[in-house]
Amino acid sequence: MAEEQREPRNVQDSGQGEAQAWAELVDTARRTVSDGLVVGTSGNVSVRVGNTVLVTPSGVPYDRLTPADLTGVDLQGRRVLGTLVPTSELPMHLAVYRSTDARAIVHTHAVHATAVSTLVPELPAIHYMTGALGGPVRVAPYATYGTDELAENMLRALTGRTACLLQNHGTIAYGASLSQAYDRTAQLEWMSHLWLTARAVPGLSPHLLTEEQVTEAGERLRGYGQRG
Repeated sequence: MAEEQREPRNVQDSGQGEAQAWAELVDTARRTVSDGLVVGTSGNVSVRVGNTVLVTPSGVPYDRLTPADLTGVDLQGRRVLGTLVPTSELPMHLAVYRSTDARAIVHTHAVHATAVSTLVPELPAIHYMTGALGGPVRVAPYATYGTDELAENMLRALTGRTACLLQNHGTIAYGASLSQAYDRTAQLEWMSHLWLTARAVPGLSPHLLTEEQVTEAGERLRGYGQRG
């Protein structure tokens, strides 16, 4: 028997949790622009609420997004909420949600991180915050944006990591919340900038951390911050 096709719900039918998550998603998307991680409508943001993935729509500037633009799909990519077309990078987002415990994802075209993606197969361990991302950040081989091939390359690069670089493209990071996914994205761009700056000094090579040092830092970072 063919699977029943359901019509997308109207925005007015969204729950309070979805509406709140959408508001936070829009704020996060706008922050990627104000912090210089994306230009125009490049990059995208999503958050999972139950089995619904709220995601930025394709080609809509973030400063124009309103509560009425709420866009949601199920884990198979079928639109279940709203009328706008989801981001073209939806295959990447869904691949992460289906394969990890991610609750939020941020994808950007950050300048320094993208530059690093064109130079090396992984970002060298230039700082102990590497441990917060699970270890040295790998570069997923290039594939055309919006394709299943790119999503597959990304998943391999994300093995044991919470962020990766996309060759000649940008970054993707996930977390338990939008704030965590965004923070990991910002840390990745900062470390990329740091490494590019250090390696540009003539006649010197930056000191890199060992695998043991990165692992120790990662363990300590898991207990960082306030509790309760």
